[in-house]
Amino acid sequence: MDSHEPPGVKVLVIDDSNTIRRSAEIFLRQGGHDVVLAEDGFDALSKVNDHDPELIFCDILMPRLDGYQTCAIIKRSPRFARVPVIMLSSKDGLFDKARGRMVGSEEYLTKPFTKEQLLRAVESFRRAATD
Repeated sequence: MDSHEPPGVKVLVIDDSNTIRRSAEIFLRQGGHDVVLAEDGFDALSKVNDHDPELIFCDILMPRLDGYQTCAIIKRSPRFARVPVIMLSSKDGLFDKARGRMVGSEEYLTKPFTKEQLLRAVESFRRAATD
């Protein structure tokens, strides 16, 4: 392993769409990251506890527990309050971005995202964490 290459980030991807989960997993693994997948907010809450992710991508529109509720619950936990959450949405709305910020999300990515957008988001948080 190249010593200049930073270690991968452990990323949790929460999305009820199998297609989005799979493509995010492929893109992130190609970028050298460790990926954990969750299909909804409830699934995500147990996986956050079990896997201690360093970064979370969270879909907004999900059944049972939506992305805003999931993010708010994660951010209320002292153990995970500092873990950056990036909201995923198929709409690029100002209201959604503002609401995401209110529940503690750091960033917003519009679906469908490209491999470059996803990896760039991870990189920007990795840099922020080491600053």
